[in-house]
Amino acid sequence: MPEPDGHLFDEFVTTRRPALLRTAYLLTGHAQDAEDLVQTTLIKVVPKWGRIKENPEAYVRKVLAREATTRWRTRRWRETLVERFPDREAAVPDPTSSLAVRHALLRLPPRQRAVIVLRYYDDLTERETAATLGISIGTVKSQTSDALARLRTLIPSVAGLPG
Repeated sequence: MPEPDGHLFDEFVTTRRPALLRTAYLLTGHAQDAEDLVQTTLIKVVPKWGRIKENPEAYVRKVLAREATTRWRTRRWRETLVERFPDREAAVPDPTSSLAVRHALLRLPPRQRAVIVLRYYDDLTERETAATLGISIGTVKSQTSDALARLRTLIPSVAGLPG
């Protein structure tokens, strides 16, 4: 990679990594998985950097969301559902959401979780969310509605949920 592109990539990673990690953490629910997801995403983006360097945000976010879904599909058979989450200290402090919201997000299906994270944590429009996930705007709307309804039942004590 020529030096100017390398510099732009380094600058993008330096400035956007915290936001990418936050999104990845909300998608995966685990700090280590979030780190791996961001790393995998950045590795996949490097070969395309010359083409996307002027406006990489949307492409990187799309790769991140798709990788999260792919990881969930390949790992779900290894996961065991439990009635209660084990008591443990959060690995990454996250002032933007409470522990209850994070636990509730983990209980949403992957597509609903991705829609909520992209719409309300990354502040994307319905159109941008649809483009990022490769789904229709109508699907974004229905997934958002279903996810918010589910979140309201999971955490009725948390005020401020949209809708």
